[in-house]
Amino acid sequence: MTADEIVAEGSRLAAAADRADLRLRLLGGVAIALRCPSARHEPLARSYGDIDLAGRGADRKKLGRFLVAEGYRSLEQLNAVHGGHRLFYYDPVRGRKLDVFIDRFDMCHELDLRRRLDVPGETLPLADLLLTKVQVVQTTEKDLKDIVSVLTDHELSDDESGVNASYLAKLTAGDWGLWRTTTMVLERARDFANVHDLASAAERSEQLHERFAQAPKSGKWTMRAKVGERVRWYKLPEEPDFD
Repeated sequence: MTADEIVAEGSRLAAAADRADLRLRLLGGVAIALRCPSARHEPLARSYGDIDLAGRGADRKKLGRFLVAEGYRSLEQLNAVHGGHRLFYYDPVRGRKLDVFIDRFDMCHELDLRRRLDVPGETLPLADLLLTKVQVVQTTEKDLKDIVSVLTDHELSDDESGVNASYLAKLTAGDWGLWRTTTMVLERARDFANVHDLASAAERSEQLHERFAQAPKSGKWTMRAKVGERVRWYKLPEEPDFD
């Protein structure tokens, strides 16, 4: 399946969910490709292995019925283990895979998505699309391409019209671990952007890094900062095997 085909399928699912009155939002690379034209072209184009979605726990049963009606099958063994916070489906005809996060995105850091699912649109807000990428400690080239795509095509803002820097700065100001990871990854993204002569992305990486630095920190943040990197501040998620 080509990148364009899997992106089109993600958009189709989001539109169908909206018609079914389901709060189901795209995230991950497919969502970024929908929101960012630069993600479709070199040097930022890439392949997509599956479609990532986020939904509400209260809609779990309705969500399952919806996905089955759209031609997907539940991976029962995986869902029995992970179904409290994550669901897995696949299309037996075309081989497409769905990874559905329920209420939260829990990888290197845990991100609460419940209120963010209320923001209208096919995808999670741009800030959340970026955050799910800059919270990855072991950053891959695909992650860097996604981060730089968002920062190339969208300005920083203080609302959902762009990348909501105020929202992100507030989150990182309350969690030293999240702050440490995101600032580290933003530095990697800046360097990646500079290598590829993507000046606007490099500049926005720097600007966002500075916003995080300037935001007033919580007491919890300050206490954890004293420990620093002597204690690991992130998780290394184990990805379930779809196959």
